[in-house]
Amino acid sequence: MNAKARAVTVLLTPFFALFAVVMVLPVGYAVWLSLFTEQQSGLGFGGTHTVFSGLGNYAAALGDHAFRDGFLVLLGYCALYLPLLLAGALTLALLLDSALARARRVFQLALFLPHAVPGIIAALIWVYLYTPQLSPVVAALESGGAGVDFLSPAGALPSVVNIALWEWLGYNMVIFYAALQAVDRSVIEAATVDGAGAWRVATGIKIPLIRSSLVMVALFTVIGSLQLFTEPLILNQGSGSAVTSSWTPNMYAYTAAFARNDYGLAAASSVLLALVAALLSFAVTRLSGRSARPGRSPRPGRRLPAAPRTPLTHPVPSRTPLAHPDASPAPLAHPKGRP
Repeated sequence: MNAKARAVTVLLTPFFALFAVVMVLPVGYAVWLSLFTEQQSGLGFGGTHTVFSGLGNYAAALGDHAFRDGFLVLLGYCALYLPLLLAGALTLALLLDSALARARRVFQLALFLPHAVPGIIAALIWVYLYTPQLSPVVAALESGGAGVDFLSPAGALPSVVNIALWEWLGYNMVIFYAALQAVDRSVIEAATVDGAGAWRVATGIKIPLIRSSLVMVALFTVIGSLQLFTEPLILNQGSGSAVTSSWTPNMYAYTAAFARNDYGLAAASSVLLALVAALLSFAVTRLSGRSARPGRSPRPGRRLPAAPRTPLTHPVPSRTPLAHPDASPAPLAHPKGRP
């Protein structure tokens, strides 16, 4: 092993060791735990014992309508949250990147501050603002004749989306703004000189050049949406909330583990959720990779059609007869006319 290989091994060993401890071992234990279930002997007065159930927990999770309905909630959440997040964060980043923006640092800090608030604290703040008997917002709306129940079945999903936007809009705006700062300014200046307006520069130059950042944010947002847990869990504690204890797949696993003590079912639902996240990540990366290719290369062994040849006409330069090397030079006239 040469020195370079040893250096690579030394640098990568801590990463793989930590990855195995915090990722591979927990996932492996969850898969192992999902293959067993707890059963009580007799009429339930005896102790419980662990039995091998194979794929029984997976069948039970997929057969439970509460678990399946949780994915429908996530689908509606992504359909509402993802466009609003991308459009809002990108719009704010473009405004900050424009030449008319002033006090950029102040606006960046103000927009990023909500992300610094822990998720539980943010959810508690919004539960207070959503609760009809406590919220000054609800009281103000009711006094104006526009009563809104944020915790109703129709308002629960938009309420959760609003909390998530408040937390993550500024964070993703910073990502887009950093990507816009890396755009070559000479390209933007050239477009401006050619007569492109601010809208044309933003949509035709800036956004296409930060496309990789858009794909990355969309991918991480979808994965994070599948892990939706904190906000609906806190909203579930609100008075008259339509958010149930199995509103999302994560809440379903949490309830199965800590409310019903069914750790096998909780592990099986968690593994299924992880598989869905992995498949979505793979699909998004493949689709973004295909659309990023400017064109397909020809197959090996296949020759491209030759371009038609156009005969070129070369101008024939006129030749000036050269004097013979033995020829005597012409006599020069004397400056005063004398020989």
